[in-house]
Amino acid sequence: MADARGQATQDEITSDQYLEEYKPSFVDKWDELINWEGREKGEDGFFTKLLNEYGCKRVLDAATGTGFHAVMLKRDGFDVVAADGAEEMIRKTKENAAAWNTEFPAIVADWRELSASIDGQFDAIVCLGNAFTHLFDEDDRVKTLAEFRRALRPGGILVIDQRNYDSILDQGFNSKHSYYYVGKEVDARPIEIDDNAVKFEYSFPDGSKHHLTMFPIRASKMTALLKDAGFKDLKTYGDFKADYDPNDADFLVHVAVAG
Repeated sequence: MADARGQATQDEITSDQYLEEYKPSFVDKWDELINWEGREKGEDGFFTKLLNEYGCKRVLDAATGTGFHAVMLKRDGFDVVAADGAEEMIRKTKENAAAWNTEFPAIVADWRELSASIDGQFDAIVCLGNAFTHLFDEDDRVKTLAEFRRALRPGGILVIDQRNYDSILDQGFNSKHSYYYVGKEVDARPIEIDDNAVKFEYSFPDGSKHHLTMFPIRASKMTALLKDAGFKDLKTYGDFKADYDPNDADFLVHVAVAG
């Protein structure tokens, strides 16, 4: 599929761009985009199995969105704290937690100042939904990973996922729509692709459209950032598989141990 090359430049976008883009009207449609049942089926228990493999109990869902993973992990027996930088997302997380009869703290927290918002250390931090690529400034990425490292016990794990930007930048966008955004009659695709920014458009059955602008971080860059932040034993999964084709995977999941 041919891509659309945009004119966005990194200088025009800050790491706080997402706060303007997650409008209440978009947040209220987020679950329609995700389709919780479809996403749960696509993940097939991947994160629960992973956290159990590393002996994790206390988990920070650092980019909770509308609370899907926080609810699922709480349901599976983990001690969960949910956080998000967008107040609207936390509002929706609390609604979903109540609807699923689950209880856990849900707080608004800026990753760059995470230690000011949380208490104690965690066995695992999950930062999912391509959320880390909201960070456009290199200093913000470094600060965030340093805060994640401080919030983890020694030997704790950090789990960060991202779209396969190497494939998007080098080959153009093509998605199986099998794992993350599986809502019926909902479409998610980039309308502008540039080395410094990718603008995604989310289209809904009622004709409404919403947009998110992300920094297209390459997998090798993400790995280097994790190593520089003091993480070790890095593993990367493509679409939840350890053995994957880097040109074919829609999403990558990076797992790293706090040194």
